[in-house]
Amino acid sequence: MPKIAIITARGGSKRIPKKNIRQFCGKPIIAYSIEAALVSGIFETVMVSTDSMEIADIARSYGADVPFMRSQENSNDYADTADVLLEVLNEYNNRGRTFEAFCCIYPTAPFVTTEKLREGYDMLLHSDACNVVSMTPFSFPPQRGMVRQGEYLTPADPVHINSRSQDLPEILHDCGQFYWCRTEAFYQNQDILFHKTIPYLVPEAEVQDIDNESDWEVAEIKYLYMLRKNAKGFSL
Repeated sequence: MPKIAIITARGGSKRIPKKNIRQFCGKPIIAYSIEAALVSGIFETVMVSTDSMEIADIARSYGADVPFMRSQENSNDYADTADVLLEVLNEYNNRGRTFEAFCCIYPTAPFVTTEKLREGYDMLLHSDACNVVSMTPFSFPPQRGMVRQGEYLTPADPVHINSRSQDLPEILHDCGQFYWCRTEAFYQNQDILFHKTIPYLVPEAEVQDIDNESDWEVAEIKYLYMLRKNAKGFSL
């Protein structure tokens, strides 16, 4: 099955300037995604979709392809990832290259590993699923969460507010690392989370949203901890 890795890396990050190429534990954070995809050995090409020449140059220096720049239409703050992926796939189609499956890898995902990418692909290959999405369980049952109502708190889900954690169904969320898709199915339905999707479970210790400076610091601490522990199944 011909496969492409698509790393989506827009240049206009607001909360963390130059987020996708900022130094993370010694190298640009996008390098981790590129290297994991290349070392996996399962992709015909590993490409970066970007509107930034600086990102493109750094991506190429780590071995990724940047055969074309992202369109202005898909480079603003409201650009949808699905539109970016369609743009990439269509451009390759116009150049005579097609792929039966693709893996969208986040550019700020230092916890992505070759093993995860390979295992995610195996799950897709040996099932009738259209998509495999990296997911992790909520650390605290959201059914027992609270919301503000005026100046006071009220249960988000009154039915389960007093339920024991072990009695509640596990709820997962996208951990922001990667997802696999069958290309034909993606063309038919871009609602990845709702169209014959199965989860690739990632331990909470290997998950960290990076939306602000505090998140960045925590992610580096987690990453260095994982290196020191040399945890099973975690390699670069």
